[in-house]
Amino acid sequence: MKNILFAASEGVPFIKTGGLADVVGSLPKEIDKRYFDVRVILPKYTCMTQQMKDLMGYKTHFYMDFHWKEEYVGIFEANVDGVTYYFIDNEHYFSGFKPYGDNVLFEIEKYAFFCKAVLSALPVIGFQPNIIHCHDWQTALIPVYLKERFRANGFYWNIKTIMTIHNLKFQGKWSIKEVREITGLADYYFTSDKLEAYKDANLLKGGIVFADAVTTVSDTYAEEIKTDFYGEGLNGLLQARNHDLRGIVNGIDYAEFNPKTDKYIEFPYDAVNFRKEKVKNKRALQAELSLAQDDKKFMIGIVSRLTDQKGLDLIAYVMDELCQDNVQIVVLGTGEERYENMFRHFDWKYGDKVSANIYYSEAMSHKIYAACDAFLMPSLFEPCGLSQLMALRYGTVPIVRETGGLKDTVEPYNEYESKGTGFSFTNYNAHEMLGTIRYAEQIYYDKKREWNKIIDRAMAADFSWKVSANKYQEMYDWLIG
Repeated sequence: MKNILFAASEGVPFIKTGGLADVVGSLPKEIDKRYFDVRVILPKYTCMTQQMKDLMGYKTHFYMDFHWKEEYVGIFEANVDGVTYYFIDNEHYFSGFKPYGDNVLFEIEKYAFFCKAVLSALPVIGFQPNIIHCHDWQTALIPVYLKERFRANGFYWNIKTIMTIHNLKFQGKWSIKEVREITGLADYYFTSDKLEAYKDANLLKGGIVFADAVTTVSDTYAEEIKTDFYGEGLNGLLQARNHDLRGIVNGIDYAEFNPKTDKYIEFPYDAVNFRKEKVKNKRALQAELSLAQDDKKFMIGIVSRLTDQKGLDLIAYVMDELCQDNVQIVVLGTGEERYENMFRHFDWKYGDKVSANIYYSEAMSHKIYAACDAFLMPSLFEPCGLSQLMALRYGTVPIVRETGGLKDTVEPYNEYESKGTGFSFTNYNAHEMLGTIRYAEQIYYDKKREWNKIIDRAMAADFSWKVSANKYQEMYDWLIG
């Protein structure tokens, strides 16, 4: 039996702010339990729901030397869906109304504490992993601390580490002086071949340098981050680690995202009966959002954080033009004020065509995936993206920009060969996007049989976690040897 420990700052069902939590919650369940014992360790945030805290039992506690004082480390345990979860408890670091705060220096101290506590806890809980699988910058000091002080103890000799980058934009950067003081790492570690980058300390860089393998969440993103444009200043390092870097695309939970059994949608459907049944969800959503009642109108969904990364500036640039077409646009999400207000403005201006829902709701997101004809995702960069996978699953045709995971998961429609599961454009250009949306409209209105075949292929695509889990298992085997 090979032991794997996932270390992360969030994970479903306990705490979620983004796609990272879905990966940490879904992947361990899919790894083959005959060969791997996969467990997960997370911070015990006070903002977790009472329902989740009730699942946890106190296991033990100890005191650990950190940042020039003795810090309490409590360990709680829970079992969900056959996976064992551990939680590191310390109210000084993990209290607050949400998991992440705005004080960058405190965030760095908090997750440095978490990294050291994870390693210190292992002998105490009696779990000796072959691999610690670290996710994003919050866990990046685990490979560093492991080599720097823990390796000397026989318990830790054979532990390998994997660093998975979910979004390279977030790195955990601060001044060397303060990070050195917090972490207790020697000067030796703050050089340009280790944690130093552009005169600051960079935690993610440390994780990438010291981990035994590096992964990211799609093949294309793994290539993109070796370039200046996508590399966020670490492209040279990622080129140097090219042989240890691989892309494995995320999956989605096919039990949770299933139009046949989805508890949030009124009219369930599947790949066989969508031609008759899917449209009923469109009618229901048009009624709920006071849009013009029209089965035939081309309805485009957008479920997204409203930020630059998601290509919202492209949409803003051509929104007026797009609203002249025979379309309806349903938006769900929150983010930058200017984009929230832009959608509110068009909702006001074209009330029967545009519905701006500036909040987030799991139920509404499922209704949009089920009701819309197409799903728009023109991201500037997208490490993997989960929304397009959900859209494919619901037979809602994705219109995407060819970047990162979007390029790897959406096959562009080719009318000459009758292939493809969606529509895509290459350059980050508003009118190129508009041209692609209009091409999709044309197929929808003038070639309905072709459109339905695109949906057939989209719903037949398999982006369940099973596929990805097999690739992770291969990597674990390769690393353990």
